[in-house]
Amino acid sequence: MSNIRITKQFSFETGHALYGYDGKCKNVHGHSYKLSVTVIGSPITDRSNVKFGMVIDFSDLKKIVKEEIVDQFDHATVFNQTTPHVELAAELKNRGHHVILVDYQPTSENMVVDFAERIKNRLPAGISLFSLKLQETESSFAEWYASDNL
Repeated sequence: MSNIRITKQFSFETGHALYGYDGKCKNVHGHSYKLSVTVIGSPITDRSNVKFGMVIDFSDLKKIVKEEIVDQFDHATVFNQTTPHVELAAELKNRGHHVILVDYQPTSENMVVDFAERIKNRLPAGISLFSLKLQETESSFAEWYASDNL
């Protein structure tokens, strides 16, 4: 049976700041992120299976990505926990804001690597993460491909 790639797209709003950066992104700001998740596998061949012909049900993929990424990062502010931004993060948390502390600089490049690991760990047997595309602005994005990360 052929391997088929399927893609589902998601969007979420997230704020961040890049500690120590020499440009505008050192300031707290946000993006309307678009995330494209592509998985690869063989369609189910068992005619008695309700998901016959599917690689993975789009709703199953949606559940994974929603739980691992969208529900956690939407309307959150992300800071690098290894920088003095932890003080700002604590202040925001004390005021009831949703803050995520990560152990990396929250660039699109690093976020897409984090997202890949989160999603890979949840995919069912026989389904592999093929690629992710995290679009930060209309003209700027980071991509992760499994083939580049063997």
